[in-house]
Amino acid sequence: MSAMFNKVGVVGVGAMGRGIAQIAAQAGSQVLLMDTQPGAARSALESITGQWVRMEEKGKLTGTQRTELAARLQAVDGLQDLSACDLIIEAVVEDLAIKRELFGALEAVVRPDAALATNTSSLSVTAIGAALARPERFAGYHFFNPVPLMKVVEVVAGFRTERALCERLAAYAGQMGHAAVQAQDTPGFIVNHAGRGYGTEALRIVGEGVADFATVDRILKDQAGFRLGPFELLDLTAVDVSHPVMESIYRQYYEEPRFRPSVITAQRVAAGVYGRKTGEGFYRYVDGVAQVPDEPPAPQVGTVPPVWVSPRAARRAELLRLVHELGATIETGAAPSSAALILVAPLGFDVTTVAAVDRLDASRTVGIDMLVDDAATRRRVLAGNPATRRDMREAAHALFARDGKKVSVIRDSGGFVTQRVIATIVNIAADMCQQRICTPADLETAVRLGLGYPQGPLSMGDAFGPTNMLEVLFNLQTVYGDPRYRPSPWLRRRGALGLSLKHEED
Repeated sequence: MSAMFNKVGVVGVGAMGRGIAQIAAQAGSQVLLMDTQPGAARSALESITGQWVRMEEKGKLTGTQRTELAARLQAVDGLQDLSACDLIIEAVVEDLAIKRELFGALEAVVRPDAALATNTSSLSVTAIGAALARPERFAGYHFFNPVPLMKVVEVVAGFRTERALCERLAAYAGQMGHAAVQAQDTPGFIVNHAGRGYGTEALRIVGEGVADFATVDRILKDQAGFRLGPFELLDLTAVDVSHPVMESIYRQYYEEPRFRPSVITAQRVAAGVYGRKTGEGFYRYVDGVAQVPDEPPAPQVGTVPPVWVSPRAARRAELLRLVHELGATIETGAAPSSAALILVAPLGFDVTTVAAVDRLDASRTVGIDMLVDDAATRRRVLAGNPATRRDMREAAHALFARDGKKVSVIRDSGGFVTQRVIATIVNIAADMCQQRICTPADLETAVRLGLGYPQGPLSMGDAFGPTNMLEVLFNLQTVYGDPRYRPSPWLRRRGALGLSLKHEED
């Protein structure tokens, strides 16, 4: 099958440009490499052909295939050499003025029917193409680094982009072995927009003194199944890259509270502490290995007091069964005895609020996060309140660690850690669907492939329960009085009707 675009130009041959050129050639296109830096295009060509040599050595290419691929790649000296291209993809620095000037110059040399595309990750596609004579032939084509391994590309329609061009670019992405997702031209497109919930909410949690970086990472990996914790991920992507994206999306959305950046990352940028690449970030790195502090052991207690479980606890039957299996004596009265450890399991509320509203003895009240089925997690999370006695907190910790499962004890917080982060991720995703930035299906694909989440955010919301997500958000609003927890209409309506969050309206 012939390539959708026979001759493709790539302008800007850094890591992104080289990756795009590699997969375009592998899709069957003739690829021309161009960069304003002297010798950069030739160096990029050598780098790409070196990748193909290594693929041959690993048995992923034959010698004949490698030779054919190398013949499709050519370094050129100037924009005029790109005049015969069917498609030109720009991958230069993220500067609006530079990109606009480049595309103006390109439009002057290419054929009227040639397609132009920008790999921008943060700038408005409409703004870049606004001065073009043929903006309908211009679109966003956002790849992720490293391009050959990150199998998703965002196809972004500017205000005047022809739909047919987006469809051709999406089909071409498929030829390159990538899944194409189509997005409207909004700040962050799909992946960077949807990704605001994970790290940003985790930063708020640490900023409130609820838990430290390592504890938050452990909870979200062990309870919710994320491959990397938010602070491991920020260290990997580098804070000097991630923080400006946070600020950019926050400003472009006119200071929408959901996207508010954190002073924690701002301080690290100012200090030059970026993550793995500087040897220090949220963790220190020795020979590339994060130095993660050891977890404190579970306390040793002589006798666990009898346990009384609140009638309003989430997953109460499951919690009662768990407490019984761990060997505790369960009180079944309408109220706890004066010696009982009182367990609550709120969704969204903090332990303090539950103890006060239900008139429980706060000094003996401990909360447990029961959003997730206990059998499906590798960690339990407990929280006391400012009045909880040490002996009661330690008794609860010892009890829930009896079967060897890890236990984290955090400070009191509305929504614990997992509830807050998951509800924020789901709510932002639901709002993206409400705005029709993309289809629910494309959102799911983009997040799984672009962010590496264990499942798409809408599937996540369905798995934990849309009504549970709503309860968490409504109660977080009460606890914090912050509009960032305002539930999206998409989530409210589907939750009220018992529909999947992926349900599309006709």
